Amino acid sequence: MKISIISGSHRKNSQSEKISRYLMNELTKKLAVTTHLVTLNENPIPLMDEEFFNLESQKWNKVWNPIATELQSADGIIVVTPEWHGMVPAGLKNLLLLTSAKEVGHKPGLIVSVSAGGSGAYPINELRTSGYKNSRICYIPEHLIIRDCTHVLNNDAPESPADEAIRQRITYTLNILIEYAKALKSVRESGKIDYKTFPNGM
Repeated sequence: MKISIISGSHRKNSQSEKISRYLMNELTKKLAVTTHLVTLNENPIPLMDEEFFNLESQKWNKVWNPIATELQSADGIIVVTPEWHGMVPAGLKNLLLLTSAKEVGHKPGLIVSVSAGGSGAYPINELRTSGYKNSRICYIPEHLIIRDCTHVLNNDAPESPADEAIRQRITYTLNILIEYAKALKSVRESGKIDYKTFPNGM
C-alpha cells in the first residue's frame, strides 16, 4: 500500500507541509503504509501549455515525469491545500490540471484543508466541484479541516483538547482512506475502465 501526499502550498516553511509530514508519519509508523510527498515548496511547476502534450518535450519530461511516476504507483492520494483568501492556491490547481487518469484515475483522494483561523471549508468545496472530471480521482466523503493550524500538530504529544481531537480525527480518516484504497484497487483491475473510448469525463 502506498499513499502519495500533495502539499499544495508554494510557501517556504508552510503549515501545509508541516501537516503533510505529520500525515506521512502517521501513515508510515502507525499504519505501515509507504508514502511519498509531492511538495510545491521550492518546486515550481510551469503553467500548463501546449508543449505539455508533446511526449518528447524535454522541459515537461524533466519537471513532470518524476511526479507522474510517483502518483501512478500510489494506491491513494492526499491533497493538502491551504485556504488562501478562501481559495485553493494557483500552484495546486495547476498541478491538478496536469494530472490525468493515468496517474490518479479511480484512486481514492482525501482532501485536507488548512486554515490559520476558524474557516477552511471553501477549498473543500472548490476541489469537490472541480479538479476531478478528467483525472477521475475519487474524492472520498470524508475530509479533514485543520483549523487554527499553527497551534496543532506541532509536537509528538497534543498540547490542547483541540489538538487531541484533530489527531483522533486524522487517525480515523486515514484508516477510512486505506479501506477505500483497498476497495478501489479491484475497480482499476476489473477490466471495465476504458480511457481510450472515454478519455474525458462528462
